[in-house]
This record gives sequence, C-alpha cells and structure tokens, in this order.
Amino acid sequence: MKKINYLLAFVALAFTACQKEPALHSVLPLAPGSTYQVLTLTLQKSDYQELPSSNYASTALSFKNGTDAQNGIAAILTSEYPNVANGSTAAVTYNQSITPTLSVADSLYADDAYTLTSADYLLLPGNKYTDFSVAQLLSWLPYKYPTPVANQLNVLTYNFYQSSVTPSAGTVTVGSALYLNNAWQYLYTLSAAQYTTLGRGVNGEIVAADNASLPQSFNVLLKADPTISDTIKTGDVVYVSYKYYASKAYQRVLPLVYNGTNYVTSTTITQTLNFKKTNGTWAYVQPLPVISHTLTTADITLISNSTVATAALRTNVGSYGDFSSSWTPGYLDAAFIVVLQADYPTPVINTIYEVVYKAYVNSSDVNTIASFQWNGTAWVAQQ
Repeated sequence: MKKINYLLAFVALAFTACQKEPALHSVLPLAPGSTYQVLTLTLQKSDYQELPSSNYASTALSFKNGTDAQNGIAAILTSEYPNVANGSTAAVTYNQSITPTLSVADSLYADDAYTLTSADYLLLPGNKYTDFSVAQLLSWLPYKYPTPVANQLNVLTYNFYQSSVTPSAGTVTVGSALYLNNAWQYLYTLSAAQYTTLGRGVNGEIVAADNASLPQSFNVLLKADPTISDTIKTGDVVYVSYKYYASKAYQRVLPLVYNGTNYVTSTTITQTLNFKKTNGTWAYVQPLPVISHTLTTADITLISNSTVATAALRTNVGSYGDFSSSWTPGYLDAAFIVVLQADYPTPVINTIYEVVYKAYVNSSDVNTIASFQWNGTAWVAQQ
C-alpha cells in the first residue's frame, strides 16, 4: 500500500492595462448612481514592465509566490489605475512559475530505514494496536523523533491499517516521512511493483543510468496511480521517495509539480487574485464565497409591492422589470435587501450575495451586479 503527499503550491495574480490590451482587460459599466468600477485583468508583458527593474517579475513575466504577486500586482494597479474610485475591485490573472526544490542530502538507506517494533506503536497516546493509519503515523512521529532537523528523511516499515482498504490485520508497508517546513510530511514512496515496472525489480533500486529519464518515468507511474490522479490539482507538488544505488544504497526524494496534464520538474500556471481600492490604496483581498442571485419575476413583483423608493419607480420596475437611472444607490440597496430578506431567511455570515439585475442604460438593459453581506444582524451593501 502506498500513500501520497503533495504540497499545494502558493499562487498569486496579475493583470494587463486596459488601454494596452483591450481584449484582455474589461471594465463593467458603472452601476446606476455609483462611481466605483469592477475590473477584470490578465497581465501581459507591458503590465509586468510597470514594475521597477529591481523586481524580477518585470523580466521573468511571472511571480514565484503569492506574497510577491500580491505586492507586485498592487503596484501595477496603482500605476495603471490610480484614479478609479474607492470601492473599485480588480480580478487579476497572472503567471505563477513553480519549480519545486528540496535540499535533502544523499543519506545512506541504512541510516534512514527503521522498522517499527510493538513498543513503538504504544508511543502514540491512546493507541492499543500494533498498526497505524497514515494519520496515526504522522501523529506518532513527534513522539519517536522529538527533535528532528530540517529535511530529515526516515524510511519506515510499519503495519498499515485502513478500514475497507487493508485486511483487518493490516499489511506491512514501507513509507517515507520528511520533516519539511517544520512539519512531518508523508511522501509518495515507490513500491516493489513500481520498481519492477521501471525494470529495477530485482534489487528494487534506481541506478545512475536512470537519472536522465526519472522525471518522465515517475510521471508515468503517478498518472497510473488512482490514489493520486483522482485528487491531484494543477500546481500541486508530489515528493517521490525512492531507493538509489551508487556503491551503497541511498534514499532520495524527487519533487515534481502537476501542470494539469503531466508531472514535471517545473511549470507555469495561471492564477487569479482579487484586489480592492480602499482609502486610496490598492490591496489584495481574500476572496469570499459568493452566492449569485438573478432577480426573478417574483422578486420584481415583491419590489413593486414594497415601500422602497417612490411609488412611480416601483410602478415602473413592476411594468418593465428593469431599473432606470432614477433609482439611486440607496433606493437600489433597499430594494435588493427586500429580496434578500425574503429569499434568504437564514443567510450565511462572511459570504457575498451578488444580486444580478437589469439596469436600463442608453435605451437597453445591461446586466449589473450589486453585492451584499450579512453581518449577523443586517444586510450591508458592498461598495
């Protein structure tokens, strides 16, 4: 039985200037009576070049991590959209370069390998059995190795048990544990059958002649393994642990990143982050869950029969189903809150509710969005 562990690669976002790349930049029409804008941007070369030359992304045309992207994109927005009103938002798509590396020195297999004893299982508080699930093994490691060093690698032979997967008595399994970024990680460890697939089944070891083709060989193995292919996501990193022979036996780890199709040593993916201008400053904002609600005929009737706005406006919206420019932001907010109160009697805190309505602009209807949050006691419009 083998188990995988992959780390999520951090992502960030980017965009392009609307005046430079109109096909890749869009600005929704202003909601009636509002001044803020909703921007959708995809960063292009000209956008990255807005950054100072000291920022690597200005020439690499991609960011390496989320923090760099958040800071870099905020600077780009400040440069290209300095005059949009507070409350404006930007959904920015950017390039994220992922090249996973791991500083694990070749260590002798004999020094890394350990077979658990009956007494070892009892080190885990509350455990009475001589088998572990993967979760139990990870919980056990700090008791067995209380002072691990960075990138410490251990190859553990233990009795693995998982309900509906293994026999009730468990099955003897070889797994690898790596102390990475101050936490134990359970790695994807090559099985005896996989060494056989690679033509190394006699000794169960990779050799120097295999080095050049290892990424491609491991890619084939990972793609054929449903325990990983069923859950892997683009940008995820898989750490493959394998036995290597060069005069002596060693244990090595090769990190690979999933590019959406294959497992490779490096890749570039696109990601999107959200920004908002508040008090004159563009800054990254955590995306919140969004519930989209398009006004129905019943909703329009509810508004027309309510007491919001003026009688004339209510009659007009009841007849035509759209909102003219005479509907002020305050009138609109009140009307949509009437709908939200009726349609969402038990709203969820920290969730954005987007009301999609028809605004009558220049003799035609334009789908427009108004956003609200329930703060626990009241609906609050998001400007």
